[in-house]
Amino acid sequence: MPEVGAEARALLARVQRVDQMATEVLGAEKALRALAHEQLIAVRAALVADELRGISIGRLKGTTQGRLRLGPIEQAGYRTIADLLAAPDLALQMIPGVGPQTVTQAKGAARQVARAAEEGIRVRLDPDRRDPTQTALLRTLRVLEDAEQMTVALSGPVAEFRTTTGPLGAAASRARSKVTMLFSRARRKEESLAALAELDAWMASPTVQWLDDSLSSAHRTLNAPQRDESALWADYSRRSVEYNGLLGEIGDLDLDVDASQGFIPDEIAEQVNQQLLDDQFLTVGLRGYQAFGARFALVQRRTILGDEMGLGKTIEALAALAHLRSIGATHFLVVCPASVLVNWMQEIERRTHRELRCYRLHGRERFHNHKIWLDRGGIAVTTFTSLQSMPVPANAAEAPAMIVVDEAHYAKNPKTLRSKGVRAWTDLTERVLFMTGTPMENRVEEFQTLLGYLQPQVAKAVDGATGIAGPIAFRKAVAPAYLRRNQSDVLTELPERLDMEDWVEFGDLDTAAYIEAVKSRNFMAMRRAAYLPGSAKGSAKLARLVDIVEESEANGWKVVVFSYFRDVLRIVDETLGNTVVGQLTGSVSPTERQALVDEFTRIDGHSVLVSQIEAGGVGLNIQAGSVVVLCEPQWKPSTEEQAIARCHRMGQVRRVRVHRLLAENSVDRRMLDIVRTKSMLFDEYARQSAVKDANPEAVDISDIETAQRLAAIPEAQAEAEIIRLEAERLQAATR
Repeated sequence: MPEVGAEARALLARVQRVDQMATEVLGAEKALRALAHEQLIAVRAALVADELRGISIGRLKGTTQGRLRLGPIEQAGYRTIADLLAAPDLALQMIPGVGPQTVTQAKGAARQVARAAEEGIRVRLDPDRRDPTQTALLRTLRVLEDAEQMTVALSGPVAEFRTTTGPLGAAASRARSKVTMLFSRARRKEESLAALAELDAWMASPTVQWLDDSLSSAHRTLNAPQRDESALWADYSRRSVEYNGLLGEIGDLDLDVDASQGFIPDEIAEQVNQQLLDDQFLTVGLRGYQAFGARFALVQRRTILGDEMGLGKTIEALAALAHLRSIGATHFLVVCPASVLVNWMQEIERRTHRELRCYRLHGRERFHNHKIWLDRGGIAVTTFTSLQSMPVPANAAEAPAMIVVDEAHYAKNPKTLRSKGVRAWTDLTERVLFMTGTPMENRVEEFQTLLGYLQPQVAKAVDGATGIAGPIAFRKAVAPAYLRRNQSDVLTELPERLDMEDWVEFGDLDTAAYIEAVKSRNFMAMRRAAYLPGSAKGSAKLARLVDIVEESEANGWKVVVFSYFRDVLRIVDETLGNTVVGQLTGSVSPTERQALVDEFTRIDGHSVLVSQIEAGGVGLNIQAGSVVVLCEPQWKPSTEEQAIARCHRMGQVRRVRVHRLLAENSVDRRMLDIVRTKSMLFDEYARQSAVKDANPEAVDISDIETAQRLAAIPEAQAEAEIIRLEAERLQAATR
């Protein structure tokens, strides 16, 4: 019996050890969340303190209508709101000319400013700053990420372990004591010894051995030494989406609920919020606004997701497909431009489980893969062109459970083959999701065409009168089928975007090249003449570009240079030399384009990617770039915005600086006038999908009509008019 007692005590001690380790590992997530929440408060407080240190107490004069005597306080060395709030009341009262009432009023006004600063502050982890409070929070988030994965992996096995060891341990515990066993009845002794034997066998099983090893490994990970600061911030730069998603779960990041729901009417929002969303087949978590977008697509069935570029429309679409897969749907289709097909394939493979395996229906293997997809199910990814050669389902029963059309504005012209192909498939499919950040590029009618594919009854409500009636009427009319959110509303951690117009004056060589282009009446030559001298000495634009790149190199920033023209990219490449990755042009295959972006991202520190704006400006994620250079104006506002949004999007961790290189007394000025009119139209009619304010807006009908006429001028006609005006200007200048 002595040996049995020792054996029982050792065995039960091991059970207790495993159970205690499980408690520590599974309890780590809750403890780490609490710690991260405290650290988030500290980060917010530090940001507010920085803000207050930058606000002069002179600002208080405005809040008190100049009644406060702040001069003596400033002269005593208290220059900022932070100084004033930190100063003891008695110290302030000792300043000549400052009494208790002045101190009370001044501090009250300062506290008002502090509250406003606290309400307006947005928490953003800054890898260039590396504040100690932010670094501490980042470390906790990194460990919390591990703890979450451990909880998911180990919760089930731990529950099984405790269910088994609980009753066996209770029965076997009698065997620990010789005295207890001596005075126990025979049946109780047998039960105790049997439980001890069964518990011993269970603890020696492969299941428990795996659990013990896993818990030990998890315990070591949670208690590992602090990670190197540089490596930690480098990991954040690579995976900021995951970090900020976790941060959003921990604390309120001042997200505007109405904004995250696209300002759609309350009755639609209520229906969407009641929709369940099963994400078991996703490998990533969703931000709140992304989950709402997926639910919107499921509830409204045939919709346009017009989220501003960079908000993660792809993951919203995948979330909708994953939910449908969880309730039994099997076949799904994604239609996209060839330039983003590879990106879609990679996103599906990274973001979903194998139940949503993808098949490429493009290129030589498309017919073979089409048969496999039909047989096995999954997500088929094809292009607008390849879709035209695919047999249309015979009826709705054979159609995919959902079709996603990315960059849906490619199908805005119903007369084109690509639009007819999309229409043939979507007419048979119950659920269709169009995705585009620019649903109306030039005129409201194009947006109406897209709506007509999906919800004709809604499209009928969008006519010319609806557009002229003003943006509120327009947004109300399309709310059942259209959802749009903006970066500024939902990505509270997204760094700011700084837009700069870099105007230069031509020198002798670029002036000569420009005059020659005007004389030849060649509009495209006029647009790129600024670069034709081929060197920074002869080209003012190239000289400015070199300055921007050199400044970026000194700061370790990556630069993305966009131009419409290949010869401009070649000149830029030759001018900048070895730091350039690329050139990324329309002749580069989608796979090679992604490889160039990957190489650009992998380079440690400064590098430059040069890209044709219509090749790199759509579908690619280039968050590594924080400086964007546009070599010349583009006709469509959406072309520039899409290019910029390749960098200024979810996952960007640095302020994005956008430089537009513009030449005075050139075609650039006249193009900008037209482009800005188009931008105004887009902002007015398609920026938000419903109303923030229920009160009608006053609309100047004549201004809208004038703007619409200007924006609707065909590009060829506009080009001819610009050539005529430039020729007249140059002729007058030479008289």
